[in-house]
Amino acid sequence: MNKLMEWLKNDFSPKMNKVNNNVWIVTLKDSVMQLLPFILLGSVFCLLTIPGDVYQIKNYPNFWVPFGWTMGMLSLLVSFLIPFNLMEKKKLRKQRFIAGCTSLIVFLIIITPQVVKDGAVGFSHSSLGTGGMFVAIIAALFTGYIMSLFGKFSFFKEESVIPDFVRAWFDSMLPIGITLVAAWVLVDIVHVDIYNIILNIFMPLANVVETPWGFMLIIFIYCFLYSMGISSWVLTPVTKPIFLAAITANATMGAHNLVTAETIFSAYLFVGGVGCTLPLVIMHAFSKSTKLKALGRASFIPAIFNINEPLVFGSIVWNPLLMLPMWIIGIILPALVWIGTKVIPFGSIPKVIFDLWYAPFPISTWITTGTITGMILMLICVGVATLIWYPFFKTYEKQELEKESPQTN
Repeated sequence: MNKLMEWLKNDFSPKMNKVNNNVWIVTLKDSVMQLLPFILLGSVFCLLTIPGDVYQIKNYPNFWVPFGWTMGMLSLLVSFLIPFNLMEKKKLRKQRFIAGCTSLIVFLIIITPQVVKDGAVGFSHSSLGTGGMFVAIIAALFTGYIMSLFGKFSFFKEESVIPDFVRAWFDSMLPIGITLVAAWVLVDIVHVDIYNIILNIFMPLANVVETPWGFMLIIFIYCFLYSMGISSWVLTPVTKPIFLAAITANATMGAHNLVTAETIFSAYLFVGGVGCTLPLVIMHAFSKSTKLKALGRASFIPAIFNINEPLVFGSIVWNPLLMLPMWIIGIILPALVWIGTKVIPFGSIPKVIFDLWYAPFPISTWITTGTITGMILMLICVGVATLIWYPFFKTYEKQELEKESPQTN
């Protein structure tokens, strides 16, 4: 165990932190997170559709329309934001707007054959929303790479008397032309179906996640990384498009995808934050150890809103006694939820888009599942997590009490 901890601390963790701080990864994370206002507003519109859909209220507004103009435009927006932010982070601010616009056009070029094929010409095609997220990311990364290559290129010498804004116009034409012509030739002349090629590459990932083993793996990775102080946001570029596509399909097409952000952060699993740490916060708050009691009481209010950084960095990170139960929870709880929803249809699979991860449980469980059985399943998860945390916490508490007790000669 000691050798494992040494390897994780001295080898694995520094490499993961290096990945987490990579400019391309940071750009992807930041770009997706900047879309949260649209996602949250889309969640509100989704909630507002319930009275009309369930109770068939006459003349009730069709909130699916503004839902389409928020959640239904996410891929379009992210195709602009990624190269825009990349230019910013690479200190190429003059190219950021041009890069964003170019990427947006490349994305539209790629999806056009599919839009025409489906006969959904206009603004209602799924590729503009969550369904085209991976396509938008690839288009944006390609554009960002080309624009980066020509970031410091200029047709003119430094001492040129031509105004800067005119130079910028001409200098931008080359990377824009290369990017757009490449997309045009591939899609319209060579007839390469880039849209479906990208979807076929990432579809197996979505299919793997939507299995009991994939579900357990993704939750375990969340808990594993967080127990070492590595933010789970590092997974955002991969998980967010999958989660958004899955819950959108549940809300609009009657699908039954379990592995969504709503299932993980709002309905069942992460009560108190990643790793279902609310029971551990309560244990700390009533601990006999002065240190643990103070930490638990300081962490309680944030934990109600699923913010557990004070507790995680105060007790769990690089503490083998509490890292191990967090890993166990990352395996046991998703298995329990899978059985309680898929195998035994007891708890409900969330069908409401609800990205307000900081909403307290069980309020968020009721909103996302709308059933008493869903709330019962959530409480069962909390109970199981409590049983897992308890023996490890008591051992840790004993160690802390020994440190706090007066030393005797």
